[in-house]
Amino acid sequence: MLIRNAMIYNSKDRSFFAGDILIRGDKIAAVGSFDLPNDVACVIDANGRPVIPGLIDVHTHGRQGYDFISADADLGKMAAAYASRGITTVMPTLASAPLEYMANAAEKMSNFCPSDDEAELVGVHFEGRWLNPTKKGAHAPEMLAPLDARELDTIMAWRKNATPVHITAAFELDADGSFAKKALAHAVTLGLGHTAATYAEAKRAEAFGISSYTHLFNTMPPLHHRDGGAVCAAFEGNCFAELICDGIHVSPEMVRLAYKNLGNDRLVLISDSMEATDMPDGKYSIAGNPVLVKDGVALTEDGALAGSTLSLDQALKNLMDFASLSLKDALPCATENPAREVGIFDTVGSVEQGKIANLLILSRDEDLFIDHIVLRGKKIK
Repeated sequence: MLIRNAMIYNSKDRSFFAGDILIRGDKIAAVGSFDLPNDVACVIDANGRPVIPGLIDVHTHGRQGYDFISADADLGKMAAAYASRGITTVMPTLASAPLEYMANAAEKMSNFCPSDDEAELVGVHFEGRWLNPTKKGAHAPEMLAPLDARELDTIMAWRKNATPVHITAAFELDADGSFAKKALAHAVTLGLGHTAATYAEAKRAEAFGISSYTHLFNTMPPLHHRDGGAVCAAFEGNCFAELICDGIHVSPEMVRLAYKNLGNDRLVLISDSMEATDMPDGKYSIAGNPVLVKDGVALTEDGALAGSTLSLDQALKNLMDFASLSLKDALPCATENPAREVGIFDTVGSVEQGKIANLLILSRDEDLFIDHIVLRGKKIK
């Protein structure tokens, strides 16, 4: 395949440039200016339209009426729903559940082979079980457990080769750092979340090896002038920080504050979506817990936010709107940064030679209306 006459997004300098993209198989073979190769069967003329990397959601529990913790035959429907919105890479996120149940769900994710129109499910994000009970959010309290390093061997037994794994935990409860040390020995990435950490405890978690803060502001102490807590630590450090940019979990002015402090080098947009995404209001669940969705807002019976009904493409539009950003400045937050957060930027997240050919052709520079979707080197829209 050859995409001609494109305005290609350059992640390195946050700009667009005119050029062509040659695709061989599922990879980007070259980016530049080319004559039409004799063996290219498919040519897409972009007519000067923007071409950007496919979006990457590393914190999402489900959509289309299904949850990753219980999905099985439904995984293809979920993956197709993500891809149809330009979300080409997904890290399935599992909420708190019994250890063996989480491990079994992770194994299903790892065995999933997507069809041509289905997003890639890359690894697994364990956002559950090792959380602070005082900041449980929508997680069932009876499903929480202490940070026991021995559990990591059980939950990682399904893993094949170097399958990406990300773990969210309340590392202030990891008194001697043994849980973090064991997790890092498994070559996973770590996020501090569902946490009551003080500023000092958050900095200690960074010393333990965390590389991100899970859904900044949510299920952590608010920024306070006598103890900045995890929010202040995230602002002034070098870690990534996830943000649910729906205007509900985090207000627009706080989104602007977060972007001002994190910039487009460290802010990671996530959906934290649950099974009601792309579905009408009604009764749903997250990890088996009852949830009522009204006016698109998901709440547990006790009134806690239960994930979101946000799609990552809308989160990107919201960031541009809330913080008055151009597409070129906002885009890394939904492509490069999430890929770097969980260690998959070597294969996805930018338009570069050797990367998987997940590409979106847009209508205009400042418009996220998607004209065409190329997924693993095949045009699906």
